[in-house]
Amino acid sequence: MAKFLEKIFGSYAERELKRITPIVDAIEALEPEMKALSDAELRAKTDIFKARLAKGETLDDILPEAFAVVREAATRVIGERHFRVQLMGGIVLHQGRIAEMKTGEGKTLTATLPLYLNALEGKGAHLVTVNDYLAKYQAELMGKIYNFLGLSVGVIVHDMDNDARRKAYNCDITYATNNELGFDYLRDNMVVYKEHMVQRGLHYAIVDEVDSILIDEARTPLIISGQGEESTELYEQADRLVRRLKKVVFRETDDRQLSDEVDADYIVDEKAHTATLTARGVKKVEEYFHIENLSDIENMTISHHVNQALKAHGLMKKDVDYVVKDGEIIIVDEFTGRLMYGRRYSDGLHQAIEAKEGVKVERESKTLATITFQNFFRMYHKLAGMTGTAQTEEEEFRAIYKLDVIPIPTNLPVIRIDHPDVVFKTKNGKFNAVVQDILESHKKGQPVLVGTISIETSEFLSGILRKHGIKHNVLNAKYHDKEAEIIAQAGKLGAVTISTNMAGRGTDIKLGGNPDFLARQEMRKMGMDEKLIMASVSFNETDDQEILKARKIYKELYEKFKVETDREKELVIKAGGLKIIGTERHESRRIDNQLRGRSGRQGDPGESRFYISLEDDLMRLFGSERMMRMVEMLGLEENQPIEAKMLSNAIESAQKRIEGINFQRRKSVLQYDDVMNTQREVIYGERYKVLNGENLKSNILNMIDAVSRNIVDMYCSDDVPADDWDLAGMIAYAEDILLPKGYLKLESIDLETVRTDELKEMIRQKACELYEQKEAEFGEELMRELERRVLLRVVDEKWMDHIDAMDQLKYGIGLRAYGQKDPVVEYKREGFDMFEEMIRSIQRDTVKMLFHIKKENIVIQRQQVARETSATHGESQASRQPKKRETAKVGRNDPCPCGSGKKYKKCCGSNL
Repeated sequence: MAKFLEKIFGSYAERELKRITPIVDAIEALEPEMKALSDAELRAKTDIFKARLAKGETLDDILPEAFAVVREAATRVIGERHFRVQLMGGIVLHQGRIAEMKTGEGKTLTATLPLYLNALEGKGAHLVTVNDYLAKYQAELMGKIYNFLGLSVGVIVHDMDNDARRKAYNCDITYATNNELGFDYLRDNMVVYKEHMVQRGLHYAIVDEVDSILIDEARTPLIISGQGEESTELYEQADRLVRRLKKVVFRETDDRQLSDEVDADYIVDEKAHTATLTARGVKKVEEYFHIENLSDIENMTISHHVNQALKAHGLMKKDVDYVVKDGEIIIVDEFTGRLMYGRRYSDGLHQAIEAKEGVKVERESKTLATITFQNFFRMYHKLAGMTGTAQTEEEEFRAIYKLDVIPIPTNLPVIRIDHPDVVFKTKNGKFNAVVQDILESHKKGQPVLVGTISIETSEFLSGILRKHGIKHNVLNAKYHDKEAEIIAQAGKLGAVTISTNMAGRGTDIKLGGNPDFLARQEMRKMGMDEKLIMASVSFNETDDQEILKARKIYKELYEKFKVETDREKELVIKAGGLKIIGTERHESRRIDNQLRGRSGRQGDPGESRFYISLEDDLMRLFGSERMMRMVEMLGLEENQPIEAKMLSNAIESAQKRIEGINFQRRKSVLQYDDVMNTQREVIYGERYKVLNGENLKSNILNMIDAVSRNIVDMYCSDDVPADDWDLAGMIAYAEDILLPKGYLKLESIDLETVRTDELKEMIRQKACELYEQKEAEFGEELMRELERRVLLRVVDEKWMDHIDAMDQLKYGIGLRAYGQKDPVVEYKREGFDMFEEMIRSIQRDTVKMLFHIKKENIVIQRQQVARETSATHGESQASRQPKKRETAKVGRNDPCPCGSGKKYKKCCGSNL
């Protein structure tokens, strides 16, 4: 029915494009008027637009004129004119949506339209990219347009100091990576003074490669961490134990009853991505570590380390999930195949892999600040995105970010031929067919890009091609540094390139070869310095004669090689264009579409085909048993291809199932972080008030009131006779936090008539009197500064400890499901209680610190505050020494050590 209605009324995207067609017509109608303007008159349009906005007009009111101005400026400054379809994309981006634009359709130029328009409000507009190179390159090239129109452009890259970052954020338009934006936000919420902040708010952002940033990277939160406790030995012990254990791997067709009769110590379930000890395995762990019961609370640390070692050995594969490089474990991005330098698996898994591979086991880290990309990007007032592949993830974009996806038509028709999948019974049969296809294409000069899922497969295929004498390039995480060089020439006549998912990010394969790369290569042969070569292809203004000379050389070489590549392009087109061969279907249809999209850019010819075997992980784990049995009954040879619609449907069905599973995983991460996000907003909001210079005296007096009430509640209750009150304990505790020794006297309290409210008011009044005296002694200005500094210090310390405690809660909360309780609901409930406890703890420690400050120690105290706080911000690996426990830890249900007779959680522990 839905498809029938779609035929009549058109798809949602088609209807939306119809709505914006009149706007596009209005923009194009203004072109003659804009062409008639002088450069100065065109530049003056920016000031006119700002004035109109100030008088009450909206961005939508000025959109047609603003877009027409940018289009004309681009034509004059960089010689590129926006196509009609790019105007459509620009409108979609301005509306806060995702524009799906195919590879080679000019997303970078399209983004200039909405960036310029939204920057006119003066609140900043961000273009978010996946790496520093793209941020810098796009800012330099497109920055010429903005500068011509009188707007400033900044770029944020990794090695920048705070002053440079602040300047870049204060520009009208800022190009930056998702990681830098997120880390700057976290660091800004760890500073001591407002002037140390670098960002000025999150107003409007366009996320380039939006599916990569908001989907693929969304499972890993941003974390600023410091060094935690030394615990490397336990990882090594757990690793030595797991090496002795026997494992069994459950497949799709296996009985999943985890019986104690299984002849193994642990079971690996590849489909569920779990590794679990059997009863026999548990017994061996208990014997190895000399413990009675692995499930006891005191053995949770051992259990945790053993579980991580099981995952490292049972689930994490070398050269698939990670590589060992220069004595380090480097994660391989499963979606792009790139090495993720600086990223580590959380919860000790990275240390477990280090122990497995025999490299140095690094110390665990302590989280100082964290946020997920979902919650960070949802803070923008308006968010938009662009990519070549987003429709398959539209449900997630709608559910998480409230973004819809609008596919933009291509400027020229796509004439690439996408052949049906070819399915083989075995991997051997599949690879024989792949190699044969490569040989035939190479023979006629057709360039071939072969996509693989793992490094292992790419190297296996490379070995076969070497035996056949086929010259080729391999692009995987091990050869990451040569990515630009390899991809730039993947479209040359007869080129064969093997790539692990890396063929789709920030690269453009041009048929016949890339003259830009050839020119740079020639400059290197001439002995030119690499920095000078980079400067020769940059777009920033300069008077440096050496750079100007290099640019002239580059231009001459570019023109020379352009003639050669254009000639070769004609030969490649005759051979059929770029051929894409997929050796396996990815878990995500989007990644397959990215691979296909490398061919057929801007109306070029091309073709694509995927080769699949029933032994591939996707089919083995998620293919239907009925389909497998049918293939077995046919009795096919391994080199005989299977062509059946049922198989194609089964493959797509398997991909949809995995996409659904991955969506639920990301949704789960977000559900937990939503709890933290609510708390984070409260803490960061209060922090910002402090940084903004608000008078905190009333806040401190409210804290004194809350602490006074809490002191009395801990030791006295109107529900019990006053004779049973622990007044001595109450006074001792009050003297520890608020009052000097002997300030409260038992004799002054009439136990027959006194009520708890009177005790609370008495303590509060005496504390307030003392506080007024302290303010008179120190002076009002100094007192306000002390309040500010002390509160910031305490809030930061308690918040970091709270993050750690919430992490621990999250890792154990899943077990509540066995008791028929929703782990997320339980996490919210207990997280709220812990947050309330943290607030009480902040109040108590802030008041205590302020009451115990002595005038002669103020200078030392101020230096101490500044020094300790600075260790919690700046670099994302800030060093923070753990506190050494002086006494044995008191359990929450143990008797309180103060001697009150109450449980610790109901007594002194109620504030912790």
